Amino acid sequence: MISIGSEIPAVNVTVVTPEGQEAAVASELFAGKKVVLFAVPGAFTPTCSAHHLPGYVVLADEIKAKGVDMIACISVNDAFVMKTWGEQQNAEAITMIADGGAAFTKALGLTMETGDFGGTRSQRYAMIIEDGKVTALNVEEPKQFEVSKAETILAAL
Repeated sequence: MISIGSEIPAVNVTVVTPEGQEAAVASELFAGKKVVLFAVPGAFTPTCSAHHLPGYVVLADEIKAKGVDMIACISVNDAFVMKTWGEQQNAEAITMIADGGAAFTKALGLTMETGDFGGTRSQRYAMIIEDGKVTALNVEEPKQFEVSKAETILAAL
């Protein structure tokens, strides 16, 4: 599993843009920036939609005031799902990232198998990345939502 001090891997992800989507290499996307990246098991799922993403939407200005260049949400979903979810959640201040084939999540060692729920998904986590290196990593225990929420990350900045 990725750890504090690790470099973000050079794997492809899809960034949702107002115009649609664009391919990016994760290591390049986060290079030269201070980033808060949080992962959800699935767009439109209960905790993710009611608490996780909304917390970052509400606190986006405060988080960015701490010198954060980008707040990004990633999920093992396709770009169309991430775009629609972001729009429905008023997440304009959040960079929505699709990890459709779970390449990024696998490279981090943060997958979980959910069977009929959706197969391979991401564990719930949040990390702080500075110039492509992980400086904080908070991985939730299964079925928990404490260490990756926006309030916890804001306090850590």
